[in-house]
Amino acid sequence: MASEDVAGAGGSGAAEQTGDGQAADLQVRHRFEQVGDVNVFYREAGQRGAPAVLLLHGYAASSFMYRNLIPMLAVKYHVIAPDLPGFGFTEAPARGQYAYTFDQLARTIDQFTRQLKLERFAMQVFDYGAPVGWRIAAAQPSRITAIISQNGNAYEEGLGQGWAPIQRYWNEPSQANRDALREFATPASIAWQYLEGVPDKTLVAPDAIALESQLVSRPGNAEVQLDLLLDYASNVARYPRFQAYFREHRPPLLAVWGKNDPFFLPAGAQAWKRDIPGAQVRFYDTGHLALETHGVEIGGVIRAFLDGNVK
Repeated sequence: MASEDVAGAGGSGAAEQTGDGQAADLQVRHRFEQVGDVNVFYREAGQRGAPAVLLLHGYAASSFMYRNLIPMLAVKYHVIAPDLPGFGFTEAPARGQYAYTFDQLARTIDQFTRQLKLERFAMQVFDYGAPVGWRIAAAQPSRITAIISQNGNAYEEGLGQGWAPIQRYWNEPSQANRDALREFATPASIAWQYLEGVPDKTLVAPDAIALESQLVSRPGNAEVQLDLLLDYASNVARYPRFQAYFREHRPPLLAVWGKNDPFFLPAGAQAWKRDIPGAQVRFYDTGHLALETHGVEIGGVIRAFLDGNVK
């Protein structure tokens, strides 16, 4: 189905000349695309027909995490940032009517890219967005022009102590172990994930915490998040397959990492150099959501990386 603009988003946007003389639309538009029984919300900016960049968010976030990065990239690239099912403003069926697994998320996002005619694209992944992206890349390597991972893991040595109670749930998926994780999908937990490991907390926008706290608190969403926590074990089981993709195809890869992340450790970023010797790895003195505190610096590094690897 055709894309649908959110009311008020379809007016003329700001434009800027790119290096090749084309006009790049820097105004971010907010749209929906019906993909099966999921109405995917996404942010879009840049010249259609320019090299595409797909931004995949994770937990505890939505495409809102890319609000400042999108205009930085849109000068030269066609930028698309969807909300995954169960997150943000994407409208998805209730639990039981849609399988909240990473396989299903990947199928939905893969179909989304096809409906938007993104034949080839670079992708930036974060947290949950990483295993969604890895599935697409491993299955269709010729579509991926480059990869940026911001605390998006693919190696067991990257799993920090924050996973310990979740791993107990994987090993014994009892109701008691599920109930022990209910705090995970609460506003207090969201705030902790934004602020933990951040030396200067004044850099974290309270708007982001408030938005994601409100969205995660929607009726029924806690059960969805617990389902995804359980299914995350399927990602770890596939790490060898994802690593084989990296070794065989060696896509240009940039890892930009908040080194104080309690969930994904710096060792997970360094591990790429085993499989992709030319991988670029950079660390920042911040936590899980590094773009919140180092967005300008990281954005410049991402733009330089894309300029050097994507034509």
